[in-house]
Amino acid sequence: MSKFLVVHVMPTPMTAEEAGYIGQKVKAMLTADAYWVKSWAQLNEDGKIVRILCEWNAVDEDAIRRVLDKLPDVPVEGIYPMKVVDSEDFR
Repeated sequence: MSKFLVVHVMPTPMTAEEAGYIGQKVKAMLTADAYWVKSWAQLNEDGKIVRILCEWNAVDEDAIRRVLDKLPDVPVEGIYPMKVVDSEDFR
């Protein structure tokens, strides 16, 4: 499977609890073709989430879109192919 970065920009800043609810909905929709691995949240000065960056393993971008299209309240700025580069790779 390939790795992808999915970028979500929140229309309004949200709490971790609100984002957790969305995460539960996404987790319930995963398939063998598209699997959410982990996420990073960008916080504003009030500690609320303004952007979420999600790592996915998927057969292709369309497999991820099929999952996320079922959740209209999860905004998607873009889905990008990615490669994980660890600092240990440069020792």
